[in-house]
Amino acid sequence: MKGSTYRRCYCRGEDGKPLGKACPQLTSRRHGVYAVRQELPPREDGTRRSFSRSGYETAKDAQSALDAVRALLALPDADDVEAQTQVGDLLEGVSKDKDAPLPALAEIRRRLQYGQKLTSAMTVGDLLDEWLEAKRKTKRATTVNNYASRVEYHLRPGLGHYRLDRLNVGHCQAYFDAIEDANEAIRAENAARRDQTARATWGKRSRPPAAERERLDAERAKLAEMPPFRRITGPATKLEVRNTLRSALNFAIRRQYITFNPAAFVEMETVRRAKGQLWTAERVAHWEETGQKPGPVMVWTPSQLGAFLDAAEDHRLYALFHVVAHHGLRRGEAVGLDWRNINYAARTLAVAREIVRDGYTPIETEPKTDGSAAEVRIDSGTVAVLQAHRERQSAERVQREADRLPWTDTGKVFVQEDGTWLHPDSVSDAFQEIREAAGLPPINLRDLRHGAAALVKAGGGDLHDAKVKLRHKTIVLTSDTYMELFEEYADELTERSAAAVPRARKAPDGTSAHASLTQTPSE
Repeated sequence: MKGSTYRRCYCRGEDGKPLGKACPQLTSRRHGVYAVRQELPPREDGTRRSFSRSGYETAKDAQSALDAVRALLALPDADDVEAQTQVGDLLEGVSKDKDAPLPALAEIRRRLQYGQKLTSAMTVGDLLDEWLEAKRKTKRATTVNNYASRVEYHLRPGLGHYRLDRLNVGHCQAYFDAIEDANEAIRAENAARRDQTARATWGKRSRPPAAERERLDAERAKLAEMPPFRRITGPATKLEVRNTLRSALNFAIRRQYITFNPAAFVEMETVRRAKGQLWTAERVAHWEETGQKPGPVMVWTPSQLGAFLDAAEDHRLYALFHVVAHHGLRRGEAVGLDWRNINYAARTLAVAREIVRDGYTPIETEPKTDGSAAEVRIDSGTVAVLQAHRERQSAERVQREADRLPWTDTGKVFVQEDGTWLHPDSVSDAFQEIREAAGLPPINLRDLRHGAAALVKAGGGDLHDAKVKLRHKTIVLTSDTYMELFEEYADELTERSAAAVPRARKAPDGTSAHASLTQTPSE
């Protein structure tokens, strides 16, 4: 494309028009300045344009600028019209601003290489969009949706406006500190609303008198003007948001957009993993008296689990609860289990697919992690339960066909009455209905998976055996969650083991001090 350097001045003739090249003083090297003009790739609509700039003191300076413009134009491949247009747009914008410096060659080369915008500086919001798009190609939909939720509700409003190359630790730290400040305001507003709700409520069964009705109307009007109840952003959510930001910034480093990850240096309170606790008799008594759970992760004892399975035995999903309780499958793994992945002879089942929620819609995905996709050894009792479940399912299918009702053969082990997928939430609902009817202390369906770790200990296994059973990636995760449970369970097993030893020594009341658990009482 054509381009050149030339001298120009700003002298005007008697008519007030610029003289341009006709100025007689241009013969003097001290008169005027040097300028450059370079033809640019046409705009998207095909119209011509050029890069023009003047003000260079020497011909050498002007030639250097022209060479820099030509080097930028040479970056795109000859057949890459889109990239050529983008470089043209960039240089056209620079040409219109006489104070704007020419873009750095290495920076534009990098942006072209990674498909980044040339005409504007990338913001954190731009990066988050690009990062999410990349995640959609490698992660399952539910994982990406979780990322997108943290981006839209937290990161974009708080940090999205910053230029990516100017984001620093101070910006990130101030953002997370502001979350805690907002939490304090939410707590105060929630407390004020609770107080106002109490003032606006007539607690008696009788109809309030006229004077009270007038007061209540005024209090309710005040209540209507107050902010609604809101949830705070807890420590675990803050950590998830920080991890999301750190992952996106690491992505930017790999793309060579930046060289430093400020999110890695944000100071936050430590979030400890919830520890599993047994529902001991003392804890059950406390719960029955106060309605309070001792901890977020509660685990049934084997006798409590047995009571639940007894209560669930006639339910059409009994086999699902049995498999989860004994072998630690996640809810989605159990719902997504295929008949073809069960080997009765080898006594194994293969976790190969999951059915999880995307919003509320069930979708089928790969297992949660690479380690989750594995074969699980099952006992002979579980084999018998699964065989009986298949007979039940076959009988349901035959009955529906006899009644001329539709049946969908999905190949899943656990299905609805018409053969279609189970919704994961319906399994949790059924679990809670059976638990409440059996009068057992509260746990979640997921806690049955934790209970499988307790069964490993009850069977004489250790943390490594629990790691294998639950298909954890590292034993650190198993230890963080179950060490205290194992120690607590070990104490119970130790007492039971000691009590199992018959002794002849008499207690002060004349009875045996240590009676065997299997000893027959004397007549």
